[in-house]
Amino acid sequence: MQLRLTMASGTLATVLSLSVLLLVLSPTSHAHNITRLLAHHPDFSTFNHYLSLTHLADEINRRTTITVCAVDNAAMNELLAKHLSIYTIKNILSLHVLLDYFDAKKLHQITDGTALSATLFQATGSAPGTAGFVNITDLKGGKVGFSPEENNGHIGVFFVKALEGLKYNISVIQISKILPSDVAAAPTPGPAEVNLTGIMSAHGCKVFADTLIANSDAEKIFQESLDGGLTAFCPLDDVFKAFLPKFKNLTASGKTSLLEFHGVPVYMSMPMLKSNNGPTNTLATDGAKKFDFTVQNDGEEVTLKTNKETARITGTLLDEQPVSIYTIDKVLMPKELFKAEAPTPAPAPAPEEAADAPKASKKKKKKAAAPSEEESDSPADSPSDDPADQTADENGSVRFDLANLGSMLVGAWLVVLSML
Repeated sequence: MQLRLTMASGTLATVLSLSVLLLVLSPTSHAHNITRLLAHHPDFSTFNHYLSLTHLADEINRRTTITVCAVDNAAMNELLAKHLSIYTIKNILSLHVLLDYFDAKKLHQITDGTALSATLFQATGSAPGTAGFVNITDLKGGKVGFSPEENNGHIGVFFVKALEGLKYNISVIQISKILPSDVAAAPTPGPAEVNLTGIMSAHGCKVFADTLIANSDAEKIFQESLDGGLTAFCPLDDVFKAFLPKFKNLTASGKTSLLEFHGVPVYMSMPMLKSNNGPTNTLATDGAKKFDFTVQNDGEEVTLKTNKETARITGTLLDEQPVSIYTIDKVLMPKELFKAEAPTPAPAPAPEEAADAPKASKKKKKKAAAPSEEESDSPADSPSDDPADQTADENGSVRFDLANLGSMLVGAWLVVLSML
């Protein structure tokens, strides 16, 4: 019996210790940034530039489990010599973004020697049939070939080397040249001219639209983003009208940032919003200040969360690639401009005097009515300075209440003893 108790206690202690260590030491995952990854390779600067120009970089950064098939400057110069429109170039480059993870090791260990991968071109819905898929084949002699599905197995593009990667998240590899695709290279007309503020004004967001028009810097950013892709979230009139006093108290740059915070520099349909939960860059994102919010969904409802509030998407005003416009029920307030409001503690009830208690003398009342300086400077609801009494800091770093941890250990011991 004693042996069993000793073994059980040892096992329990080990499990609890490992659990605590995992919670404390688990690394925080950081989103990848394709622009920064390729910045380490000057020979791919043109490819990198066009990923940003076409807004494909934003789409790549939001996704996980992805492979970017990059080509060097010489291969990009051959593509640019054809003088294609930016919309056609976007289609071609989107064919080079595979929606799966392939590093050098996996390329040489493809099951049955061949794999078919979907691409961003296929995900946009612009590729008919299977034109947006790419075949990857492990060939003899250590070569790996790439061919768009529409080319009936003809292989003319090959894996060169691995460039960058985050295990099982993003792999950036070099291929020998641009993937040939008549479908992706077909002339692509530009989007029809969109009257962004006109659409907003006509569908219940006139106050926000008028405020955007009055801010030339913010309006310019929205207009310049239309061609490459834009998703706008406009607060309904009653909502933004109630917010105007706070808006007017912001600095000029703060007003611009808040308006830009309501736009995402890439087209996002409702299905994309529902499937791409997580932090999302905005038109206000500049690197030094993050200015992002979190997209979340619960069933059919999609919400946008900041540290101040959670706004719900209430309607769709436009959803035609490359522009989508949605209405929301709250103004999005970035943490860079507004601090999170801590919940107000409920006031403590005043102590009731006992019915038979003797009345205090006037002298004692006067003495009690004057609190000491030390008491007046130390409110009862002020946070403790002891880190062990705090469960989280401002950045969300996890900490442990030592008393609670002790209670957990005692409780776990009792469970084990009851089982023996």
